[in-house]
Amino acid sequence: MARDITIGQYFPGKSLLHKMDPRVKIVLTLVFLVVIFLCKNFWAMGLMVAFLLGGVLISGVPFKMLLKSLKGILLIIFITAILNLFYATGGKVLLDLKFAQITDKGVYTAIFMAVRISCLIISSSLMTYTTTPTMLTDAIERLLSPLKVFKIQVNTLAMMMTLALRFIPTLIEEIDKIMNAQKARGADLESGNLIERAKALVPILVPLFVSSFRRAYELAFAMECRCYTGSNERTRMKQMKMSFLDFIFIFGIIVLLAGVILLNRFFVHLI
Repeated sequence: MARDITIGQYFPGKSLLHKMDPRVKIVLTLVFLVVIFLCKNFWAMGLMVAFLLGGVLISGVPFKMLLKSLKGILLIIFITAILNLFYATGGKVLLDLKFAQITDKGVYTAIFMAVRISCLIISSSLMTYTTTPTMLTDAIERLLSPLKVFKIQVNTLAMMMTLALRFIPTLIEEIDKIMNAQKARGADLESGNLIERAKALVPILVPLFVSSFRRAYELAFAMECRCYTGSNERTRMKQMKMSFLDFIFIFGIIVLLAGVILLNRFFVHLI
């Protein structure tokens, strides 16, 4: 399961999404996440899914790789769908149980919420897949630059956020190694009830924390040896400039937002 978490990874490529200005990419991703929550019916959600699938095709990232990022949250999607299935009220009763009723509205809501969560994860993963950690750091620093008025070290904050995102795959790989080492020594990590399995993870957390602190110290020492200061005087090898391509994607998001608003207005009673 640990290997299925792919957040923070970068997929090399030369697609249109890879060539976008990372600042525009981050802003449009945030707007897209807002649009997902604005969808109120399946028509609006369908339009949003179509745009997302178009982005996946343009990016060149294998769809199998994006689906792999969903494996880590399948349990959350399943629990959310079940809760909406039983607790949604209204609609035609499909199954009458002793403790609850399943209605057609509950089924629609469960499917709707599952699709919404899946789109949230896929769209976020698509941004990290098509943006290098260096460009992501520079973009976050530029976007947060207005905070310098409040004497906030924006460059340090951006570096911390990017390093945290970048080391997620590394920590996941470390967890996998520790679990395999524990299993080789006879540890049982998969049997028993939920509490017993949680207790079995304690021997994994201790070496994981030790390894994390060691990696953090080594990284800080390496950055200090390379005279990294994070000051505003730092130069960049690649300068970020908005191009005509970025304005095309901005226009596309505006069209998507307008389409979702119109579909919400004219098909409000579908769910």
